[in-house]
Amino acid sequence: MDNIMAPGRMEYIRGKKPEGCIFCRGSAREENLVLRDGKSCYVMINKYPYSSGHLLVIPFRHICTIEETTAEEKMEMMELTGVCVRILKEALDPEGFNIGMNLGRVAGAGVDDHLHIHIVPRWLGDTNFATVLGEVRVIPEDIVKTRNTLLPYFLRKREEM
Repeated sequence: MDNIMAPGRMEYIRGKKPEGCIFCRGSAREENLVLRDGKSCYVMINKYPYSSGHLLVIPFRHICTIEETTAEEKMEMMELTGVCVRILKEALDPEGFNIGMNLGRVAGAGVDDHLHIHIVPRWLGDTNFATVLGEVRVIPEDIVKTRNTLLPYFLRKREEM
């Protein structure tokens, strides 16, 4: 029998949940996971990803519905989503993407009080039996290594993007 190790998962399951919003500046946001700050939104690597390179685009304002977004926030969320796709294609060479929002807890939102977009790179065969049978997600690379791979792409001058 093979053993599958997913050490980050137990940290999430048993870990103490931080006080405040994990996406708000000055609250529980983990600055070392932020890849780029924009004017009204930013890009962060997901601490508990569905696959390697799973990114989030998040408005700075603490809002939970799409109706609350300003025109600037909507525009920047989509622009940053496009930047994320372009960078992930160049850096990780995925074969496809899942991009979307889970609006409300019943829709699958793990954080339902701060709006965000998921950009999940996909490869043929990246979903396997472990998720279906064992309720375990196997992430092939540590998020710190993935972050270090992606960060130089996000640090390039905006003109190059």
